[in-house]
Amino acid sequence: MNRKDFIKVSMLATAGTMMFPSCIGKGTEMPSYLKGYEDLYKTDPREAAIQWFKDAKYGMFIHYGLYSILGRHEWVQYNEKIHVAEYAKLKDQFTADKFDADFITDLALEAGMKYINLTTRHHDSFCLWDTKYTDFNSVNSPAKRDLVAELSEQCNKKGIALFLYYSHGRDWRHPDAPNNDEWGGAARPKFETEEPFYNYGKKHNLNNYLEFMTNQVTELLTNYKDVAGIWLDGFSTPASGDRSLFKCQELYDLIHSKQPQVLVSYKQGMLGTEDFLAPERKYNADEKIETPLEICDHLQRKGWGYTKTQDGKHKTKEEVIKMLKKANSYPANLLLNTGPLPSGEMHPEDVKVLREVGKEIKTKGWENLLKS
Repeated sequence: MNRKDFIKVSMLATAGTMMFPSCIGKGTEMPSYLKGYEDLYKTDPREAAIQWFKDAKYGMFIHYGLYSILGRHEWVQYNEKIHVAEYAKLKDQFTADKFDADFITDLALEAGMKYINLTTRHHDSFCLWDTKYTDFNSVNSPAKRDLVAELSEQCNKKGIALFLYYSHGRDWRHPDAPNNDEWGGAARPKFETEEPFYNYGKKHNLNNYLEFMTNQVTELLTNYKDVAGIWLDGFSTPASGDRSLFKCQELYDLIHSKQPQVLVSYKQGMLGTEDFLAPERKYNADEKIETPLEICDHLQRKGWGYTKTQDGKHKTKEEVIKMLKKANSYPANLLLNTGPLPSGEMHPEDVKVLREVGKEIKTKGWENLLKS
C-alpha cells in the first residue's frame, strides 16, 4: 500500500470509530487473573490490579513480528536501512503457522509466570491484530490470523494476565510519525535517499500520527476484554524533544477510561503518572521507589526479536534465577523475553530453560528460591 492509500485507510477507519461498542471491561465480572483480589476490585479495580502486579513477580515478554522472518534482530529495518516498500514485502511471507497461543499460555504457567506481554505493534508498525486503521497487519497476510485475539482468549481462559506492548514514540512506516529532522532517538532509519512513504516539511502532521495511535489503542481496549495493561515503547524519540506534543496524559486517561483495571507503563516513565515503570535490564534509583517496578530482560544474549546468530547461546536456568533474584532486590517483577522463530514457534532453547526454572519455583517455592 502506498502512502496515499495508507492515509485513505486511516481516514475511513477513523470515520467508523463511533461504531465500536462501549467499554468491554466495565462490567461486574472481574478479570480471571485478579482472583484473590475480589474485595479490593469491588471498590477500586485499578488499585486491585496494582496490588496484583506487585505480587506477580514474573512475566513472559514475546517479541514477534516481520523482523522474526529475517532473524537479524527486531531493529533490522533500522540497522540495515531497509526502505518501507522493500520491508513491506515481508508481510507476504508471514504465516505464523506455528504460533500456538494454547502452548504459549501453558508454557507460561509451567514456568511460574503470572502474565504475558505481546508486541502487538513494534517500531516497524506491523500489527498482530485485526486492525481497521492499516492493512499492514497479520490478518492481511498469509497467516490470516488475529494473534492478539488468540492469545487473549487463552489468557482469559487460564487466568493469565495479558499486557499489550505498543510502539508509541517511534514508528518507521507511518507517513506522519516523527522524522529525523526534528526528533532523535532513532525516530527513522537513516536512509541515504529520501523515503517516499514519509511526509516532510509542511506536509508532515504529527497529529495525524497521534490520531492513528489513539484509534489503535482504543481498538485494542475495545476488541479484547480484561486487558491487564498497555505497555508503551519508543521512549527516546518523544524524550529527545518536546514530549508534551505527544499528549501522553490524554492517552493515559483514555486507556484508564476504557477498562477499569488496565495499567499503563511507558518504560522508565515519560510523565511520572504511569502505573508502573518498566526499564530494561536494570534500574538505578538513589531513593526509595514508590511506583511499582518491572525489569525487562531477554533470554538471548543480544536482541529481543529472534536473532539466528544467537542460536545455541541463550541464557541458562541459573542465569534466569539470578535475574529473578536481582529483580526482587529492587523490588521488581522480571519480564523475561523470548523471541519466537519465524514460524511463531517458541524457541526450543527458551522452552527448555523456562520449564527448568518453573520446576525450581514449584519445588522450592518463591521465598526459598529467592533466598537460596
